[in-house]
Amino acid sequence: MSRFSGRRERFRGILQGEACVYPASVYDPISARIAEHLGFEMGMYAGSLASLAVLAAPDLILLTQTEYAQQAHRVGRASELPLFADADHGYGNALNVKRTVEELEFAGLAGLSIEDTNLPQPHGSGGTAALLSIEEGVGKMRAAVAGRSDPDMVIAGRTSAAQLTSIDDAIARSKAYVAIGVDAIFLVGVPNREALETIAAEISVPILLGGGARDMRDPAWLAGLGVRFLLRGHHTFSASVQAIHDTMRALRDGVAPEDVTGTASGDL
Repeated sequence: MSRFSGRRERFRGILQGEACVYPASVYDPISARIAEHLGFEMGMYAGSLASLAVLAAPDLILLTQTEYAQQAHRVGRASELPLFADADHGYGNALNVKRTVEELEFAGLAGLSIEDTNLPQPHGSGGTAALLSIEEGVGKMRAAVAGRSDPDMVIAGRTSAAQLTSIDDAIARSKAYVAIGVDAIFLVGVPNREALETIAAEISVPILLGGGARDMRDPAWLAGLGVRFLLRGHHTFSASVQAIHDTMRALRDGVAPEDVTGTASGDL
């Protein structure tokens, strides 16, 4: 039995349950510890936040696989919170995906997703996102499943096809990824309730949802469609940046340390 079996079993329990939960957006050990303290069922570790936390760089695939896995290890060491990682494109081709899964499994993750977006964006794209072919996407998902040694760790196939191509393409990709053994489908950019209902009717595994319009944030409705978590953004990081900025500015402007407001108590 893996030392991480408990957190992986708890995350599997979320996928096999009947509720839709809201993950805590975490990016370092203290944010994960806070989420655990507040009673969140799970945490979401995004590549975009890892890039900001480790490099102070935007989400442009500048972070390396090693840096991403090392930060995941730090987070996992500090908290028993089941952690799900958005592992972007797996940091390369199918062979790189396999190694990414191996590294993140040993870092203690409860689950991860690999996406079928063409990353990093190639020359001439003009900043417009595009998808890999379904065939290459299937190859990456197959490599991800093959890279897992602990069957309790969840592998999800992620696609933004609903936003970038079509609902039919999102369904076709989801079905293809399920057929080679992914445990869940992570959907990003689903435009409306009707589109989600159409896709969900064709998917036989749990759905993970990366955001949605305000009228899509009904946990009971989502749960009925098989959605097991809804990511509601990464406000924790931006709030932290604002707090650090305001505190530093106050001190730089001459506010006495004992007069600084908004700081955590010793007990907290």
